[in-house]
Order: sequence, then structure tokens, then C-alpha cells
Amino acid sequence: MGRSSTPGEGTRPRVRHAGQLGWDDGLYEDDKAGAPAPDGSGDGDAARRGASHGGGRRGRGGKRKRSRILRWTALALAVLILGTAAAGYLWYEHLNGNLRKGHRSAGNSAAKKTAPNAAGQTPLNILMIGSDSRNTKANLKLGGSKSSVGAPPLADVQMLLHVSADRKNASVVSIPRDTRVDIPACEDPDNGKKYPATNTLINETLGRGGPGCTLDTWEKLTGVYIDHWMMVDFAGVVDMADAVGGADVCVKQNVNDVPKPNVPGGSGLRLTAGTHKVKGKQALQWLRTRHAFESDFGRSKAQHMYMNSVIRELKDQDAFSDTGRLMGLAETATKSLQVSEEIGTVKKLFDLGMQLKGVPMDKMNMLTMPRITDDQDENHVLPKPGAADKLWALIRDDQSLDPKDRAKNKKKKETGPAAGAPASIGVSVVNGTAADGQAPTGNRAGGVRDLLRAKGFTEAATSTDPGSALTTELTYPKSSGAQGRSDALSIAKAMSMPSSVVKEAPDGDTLTLTVGSDWRTGTTFPKAAKDDSDPLEGTEAVNGAKAGCMDVYWPYRQM
Repeated sequence: MGRSSTPGEGTRPRVRHAGQLGWDDGLYEDDKAGAPAPDGSGDGDAARRGASHGGGRRGRGGKRKRSRILRWTALALAVLILGTAAAGYLWYEHLNGNLRKGHRSAGNSAAKKTAPNAAGQTPLNILMIGSDSRNTKANLKLGGSKSSVGAPPLADVQMLLHVSADRKNASVVSIPRDTRVDIPACEDPDNGKKYPATNTLINETLGRGGPGCTLDTWEKLTGVYIDHWMMVDFAGVVDMADAVGGADVCVKQNVNDVPKPNVPGGSGLRLTAGTHKVKGKQALQWLRTRHAFESDFGRSKAQHMYMNSVIRELKDQDAFSDTGRLMGLAETATKSLQVSEEIGTVKKLFDLGMQLKGVPMDKMNMLTMPRITDDQDENHVLPKPGAADKLWALIRDDQSLDPKDRAKNKKKKETGPAAGAPASIGVSVVNGTAADGQAPTGNRAGGVRDLLRAKGFTEAATSTDPGSALTTELTYPKSSGAQGRSDALSIAKAMSMPSSVVKEAPDGDTLTLTVGSDWRTGTTFPKAAKDDSDPLEGTEAVNGAKAGCMDVYWPYRQM
């Protein structure tokens, strides 16, 4: 991309002097006639004599010529400006035309968007999907067999990018492709085909309604509202890697990821021990390597290392403020990515990129979901009870994954005024149990209201407003400040709820307990399995400020 041209019009040479702007140097020739003669005959008397003999006509002609020069100059500049503006507009429309767009949801998006903070900012959540589709010649050439052509694509890579509301930290969480989850009912927006709810591997979501179904499944599992999705296939990864110019990766030992006896497949990655800059097909091999990094979890860690390296590379190149560099990246990105329709313009994608620009690399943490082996199939995994729940709660509450940051925030929140007496605290109870697509539990708000009254909160009342929440929430009005939070925490404690259910609401004038789909029945709040470990432990966590090196599984070290 570094050339200055409009697609289809060829390369436009760089302007070096006025003559290349279409100015006619010949327009200036006649002015020499009015210049003083070398012998001094061009003095005032001669000029007056010339005037008395008709020389005045020549003087007026000089003015007309100068006026004509100005008109030509103005015309040339106008043409240049309009031409540049038109080229810019055509280029912008060209980039927009490159983008492939799809519906954000497949009809079952249920999570609630996080309320703005005091500055009016909201977190940004983007689901990044890697498709294994072989339904193009380019993709088939890069991996897979011909027998896979025409098959529904699988979402083999799934990562949630979370950028905090204040844009001071970011996190990326991967879910392994072989994780068994509840998938909600989805409808394919392209053909109207409907798929019933099921329980199966999360990578099958892409073939059950497109990226929107993958997004809906993530929301159902995590309770996190996801703003957008982006999807890329094999060929797109190669093109993007080339556009960036490569990224540094490191292996501690030689790696040769080729088929082994009884272990078919392999990415073809071949590197000697140390740091290498990979791009193009080699970058795709790095991202697809599984056996040589021992498992899908090792592959996720390698993918996170690559992403961190790409971000560092772009920052080092000053790509976020270099117009020419941005144009080159924009051309490739718009051809390589498929995005949800609400971000389907170059400007919106550019604005998203700017959201990441200011996040320090040491405040960017990437990890793989805490998990346990699936008791139905040892080759599959399940979200780890307790640890995974805590991770999702941190993201829902817009908390940093850095333990030091969390400790500071906890200390801040624990300070505040004493809560009021239970009988003095009014709370409105809402039945939000239908958020998961099932019918709401009858009289659920009334049942929980009675539980509150039994605990001394005699001012508890039910609300007739319909509610919807995957996870139970206890919100207090922003106007009530620290006192409202203290009162809400006292209710949470009395009902044996974790403090994470307490959230500030920008609107409203009363405490509101929305009973979510996670508490459809029962008189006690469902407790997550006890797990006192930090969500980052045992999750192949990678920090953006640390490059790191991958360990290579011993059978794949021989070159």
C-alpha cells in the first residue's frame, strides 16, 4: 500500500514542483515585455511616453494576463483539492466495500450491558473467532483435506477481548475448542434455518447459526455482554501477518510439528531454538501448532504470545498514528475480517483500534479458561466450577485480572458508611428468570421478597416491571453513592450472596434485586463450588510486557 493512488487509476506520481500541478509556465513569458530594459530606457519618462503612444494598452494587457494567471491557479488548486477529496471518498468506500458483515446475535443474546462508570464510559467486549473453514481454494491449500470442503465450519479459536471502561487495562480469555457447554437455540440469519438448544462442544456453534450463535453461547456461559464479534479464516491470518510485517515468537527447543506414529496431523511448523520473526504461512503454522506444544492449552498460550507480539510490533511501528501504515493495514484487514454489522465501517474499526492504543502492555493479561476434564469424555473439558465463575464475575464487573489491581480496588470498596437498619432499607424485587430463553419461574419475585422480609428487610416489595438477567444482580442507584452500596452489601450478606452481585446503576431511585436465571428455585442463593485459587493460576497466563518462550513437547524437538 505505500503508493498514492486510487484503485483502478494507476499510480499517481509525487508532486515535486508547480509545473506538475498543470500550471503553464508560458503564461509568464509576456511579463518580460514590461520589465525595465538593461539600458535604463524603462524609466518613468519612457513609460509615460509609451502611454501617450498607446503603451497603456500593453500595460492593461499585463494586468489581464496576471488576472488570467490567478484564475488558472485557482482553477488548478480547486481541481486538485476536489480530485483528492473524491479519491479519498472512493478509497473509503472501497475499504467499506471490502468488509463482510453479519448479524451480531443469532437470536438469543441475553446478557445485560454493563452500566457506565462515573465518567460515562463502558467496557468494550469483542469476541474474536478463528474459523477452520476449507470452503475456499486459499483455505484448503493452507490446511485440511478435500473431504472437509462444504462441511459446516468450526470455531476452533475463540477469544474474548475485554477492554476496561477507563481503557487502562485489557484482558483476553480463550475457551478451548473442545469445551462442552450449553448452546442456546440459534437461527442462521443467512438462510433462516433454526437450531434447537443443545449441549455439545463450543466449536460447533459456528455451524449452528454463524458467529452470532457463538456470541450467544458465550453470553449464556459467562453472563458477559459482548459488544461485537470479528472472525478470520486461514487465508486471512496469513494476509494479516504479512501486512503487519511479522511478529517475534520464541521456542526453548527446536520444533518440528509433523505427523508421528499414531498421531496424524501437524501444522508443519519448523523452527530452531530461539526467537524468530514469523509471518505469512509460518505465522499460521505457529497459531495452529497443537501437538508440539502438547495440547490445545499450549496452543492457546502460543496464540496469546503471538497476539502480544503483534501489538508490540504495531506500537513500535507507530502504526496507530502513521497514516500510510494505517491505510495498508486497513486494506488487508477489511479483506481478511468478517465483522458484526454494527462495526461494519472502516471508521468504526479504526475507532476500535484506538481503544487499545493507550493500554500499557503490562496491563494486558491473556489466559485460557480454568477447566476440568469432562466426565463424559476425557478428551473434552468443562469450565472449572468456582474458578471459572470467579473469572466471568471479574470481567462482568470490569475488574483487572492483575491481582495487585484487584487488591487495591477491594480496599477502596470496603471503606464506606455503615449500612442502615434492615427495616429502613427499601428494595424492589424483579423476576428476571426468563433470560436463558426458558419460561420465567412463576411468582419468583414474590418468593424472594418473602425471604427478604424474613431477614428483617420489611420494606421489600415486588416490581411489576419485567426483568431479564442471566445472573442475579443487586443494583443501587448512582445517586445514593457510598450509602447505597453499603445498604446493598448488607442485603447481599444477609442472603448469602457474593459481593460481586452488587452493582451501581446509573438510573433508578431504589435498590433493585433482579433474580436471574441462575436462581430459578430454592430458598438459598446457589453457591459456586469452593475454590480459593486466583483465576490466573493454572491457566497458561501471559502478560503483555513479557515476551516469553514456548516449551516444545519432546517428541517434536528432532529437526
